[in-house]
Amino acid sequence: MGFQTLPSSNGSDDRPWWLIALVVIGVAIAAVIVANDLYAQVFSTVSRGIWITVFVSVVAFALASALGLLIALAGISDSLVLRQTARFYIEVVRGIPVLVLLFYIAFAGAPGLVDLYNFLMTPLVEAGWLKTAQVRDISLMWRAIIALMIGYSAFIAEIFRAGFQSVDKGQIEAAMALGLNRAQRFRLIVFPQAIRVIFPPLSNDFVAMVKDSSLVSVLGVADISQAGKIYASGSFRFFETYSIVAYIYLILTIGLSLGLRRVEKRLKNRGREPERR
Repeated sequence: MGFQTLPSSNGSDDRPWWLIALVVIGVAIAAVIVANDLYAQVFSTVSRGIWITVFVSVVAFALASALGLLIALAGISDSLVLRQTARFYIEVVRGIPVLVLLFYIAFAGAPGLVDLYNFLMTPLVEAGWLKTAQVRDISLMWRAIIALMIGYSAFIAEIFRAGFQSVDKGQIEAAMALGLNRAQRFRLIVFPQAIRVIFPPLSNDFVAMVKDSSLVSVLGVADISQAGKIYASGSFRFFETYSIVAYIYLILTIGLSLGLRRVEKRLKNRGREPERR
């Protein structure tokens, strides 16, 4: 399965029995879904939200990573203003629950952004070149993506900052002595070494993003949770519905975790290659 077995204190191999148990349980549940018409119907209905969940998670995490990287670079820059601005952003955003941030962006931030856009574009609107923007032009799904991006970017920025600062300063000074500029030092020296430190917590945040994407259901976005909520409220089959919802989320998160662990292992092995030489 790609996992290394380690000897335990009693001499036996520490095999991934937890994974074997999960696979057995997963196969058993899949058999029940295939054999039982009710569970099959629930699964068919709820699984329609998988694409929305995956899309929201991937796009929001990609945007959060990009924003977090910029904030981290600002936080370790030579400019006092950039450092203080980055710290202010991180502390404020980390202190707001993601659910509150979702509601704020959806029902306060989006209308405010539309009003600002209309104010700035007033001359063009009056000239007939543009139309007045409406709040409904920003879909609830994109409002949710923006909220998740902002909420996670603060945590990701701290992950990047810790990774960059873990690189030995002696190597950076040696690169400066060789005449490499700041961008070259970052691209050739800092980032390749920092990524091995950054990747594990960053991958954990990605898995957490998949789970927290279920919060977008409070805005009516048709993800897995919303599909389950609608089906359960109409059929009153709460046990069956939410069992299937939990099952689908487990498949997504555990499968993603296993894939990310393999990537993490390859990064570690690649980092040891120069030492072996």
